[in-house]
Parts: sequence; C-alpha cells; structure tokens
Amino acid sequence: MELRHLRYFVAVVEEQSFTKAAEKLFIAQPPLSRQIQNLEEELGAQLFERGSRPLRTTTIGRFFYQQAVKLLTNAEEIKLITQRASATERTINIGYGGSLLCGLLPRIVYLYRQQYPHSNINLIELNAIDQIQALKEGRVDACFSRVRVSDLAIKRVLLREEPLIAAVHSSHPLSTQKSISLNNLKDEQIFVYPPSDGQSYATQIKSLFLEYGMEPKRFSTQADLQQSLGMVAAGEGICIVPESVRIMQFRHVNYVKLSDSAAMSPIYLIVRNDDEGELARPLFDCVYQVYDLEAIEYDRRVF
Repeated sequence: MELRHLRYFVAVVEEQSFTKAAEKLFIAQPPLSRQIQNLEEELGAQLFERGSRPLRTTTIGRFFYQQAVKLLTNAEEIKLITQRASATERTINIGYGGSLLCGLLPRIVYLYRQQYPHSNINLIELNAIDQIQALKEGRVDACFSRVRVSDLAIKRVLLREEPLIAAVHSSHPLSTQKSISLNNLKDEQIFVYPPSDGQSYATQIKSLFLEYGMEPKRFSTQADLQQSLGMVAAGEGICIVPESVRIMQFRHVNYVKLSDSAAMSPIYLIVRNDDEGELARPLFDCVYQVYDLEAIEYDRRVF
C-alpha cells in the first residue's frame, strides 16, 4: 500500500463518484477503479457499497477513510518539516537514453520537480554502457534505459514494454500500410544506433531479427536517433524506433506499426545497489503516477 493509493481512495469517498474523483486526480477512470479494487483485495475488505448512488462507503470503508485522512495529513506535515529542515538544495543527476525524451520521461521529471521543489534535476544523455559506469562512479544517481545490462553493483527494474514501429520514407511502398512485419524489412537498408561494441539499442534491434530466424545483411550504424531518422528522410533506408518517437516529425518520414509480438522496447529504471530507497522510491512514485494518468498497465515494483 502506498500513499498515492490512499489519495485515490480519499478522493473517491469525498467526491462520492469514481468519475468525479478521476477528473479531480487527472486520472482515467478505469485505472482508478483498478487501484481501488487492488486496495480492497490487499485489505481483504469491501470499502464501498456496490450499486449505491451516490457512492457510499461501508462501515469498514468509513473507518479506513478516517485513518487514511490522518495518515495523509501526517505525511504532508512530515514532508514540509523535512523540506524546511534541509534548507540546502540537492541536485539529482539522472542519465537517460536519447529516445526516452520523446516519451514520458519529461512528464516524470516535471512531476518530480513539483513534488520535491527543493531538489534540482540534471538530465544527462548517456548510452547503456556509459550509464552503468556513471552510476558506479557516482556521476549519476539513477538512469532510465532501454538496454538490459547486468552488473552486481546496480539494481535494474523493468518499468514497462513499449511497442516498436518502423520509420519509412513516404515514397516507399510500405509507408502506406497499416502494419508490417519484420519479414517485410529483412532485405531493406536498416539504420541502427548508437555505434557500440557492447550492449546497445542497436544490438537489441539486430537480436530482434535473429529471434525470428532472420539475419538482414544491410545494417548501417549511425551516431544517434536523429541522424538515423535523417537518413530515412533522405530516402536511404528504414529505421526501427520506439512508438513514442512518432512525435519527431521529419518531412517525408512515415511511421508504420510492427505486427510482430516481440517487437517491443523495454524501459528500465536503474540505481546503485547501495541506494536504500531515498532516491528510488520518489522516482518510482512519480513514474507510476504518470502511468496511472496514461492508463498504462504495469507491475508495481519498489525497493
């Protein structure tokens, strides 16, 4: 049970409606209903009378509401006292893979700034291998990455899987299709990034083809995502990118859905093993608040 679940419950009680509570919390109604259902299952008690209009709490629900309000009030007081006590500002350095700025990372950082106004956040773009080294050396405090790199010095948690899509020049016959498969791309010039001998997004894309028994011969490594899309815009080939990259609009570049079930890109949150939760827990909380708002399915994980 987390404080945000108590906030969700209190809002539903006070609004006497899941719909109005969802509007107040800026959350879609289905994930809000699921969170309340999960809360009831965790408590082993029914908190609301089913079918009541307006929505009413059960006897246990009323008791839980009173306790939840007290806990939330105490938590807010503790937060304010602690913030005042730590008058000096703290800078948190977060590493990230380039394409993640196209997705929800900016919203997560914005929410973190709002909830922890005494913290400064410094975003540093790093490839997968450099992220791990920077964590171990203390140059960054946490990283958001698409690449699974194992190291005994770090903790890595899968946040979610994002679908992959193909970036195709508008003159290409495949650009008008609703969806295509990797098999349609095996003979194409495929741009991958970044240049690296170790684990990287480029090796993930190559491995994806191998998983389906294909080994395209025409891979070309580019410096980064923007350069790869620039080559697609020039009509030189195609590039496989995460779905959130759609927001990057290049003239003559169309994005086409990939139908293969394994065409997914994982997103990880990575911290050092000696992180006892001081940084990780607030980051996780902001991630899941944004996921709730976007109605994104996830397995809740905390340290």
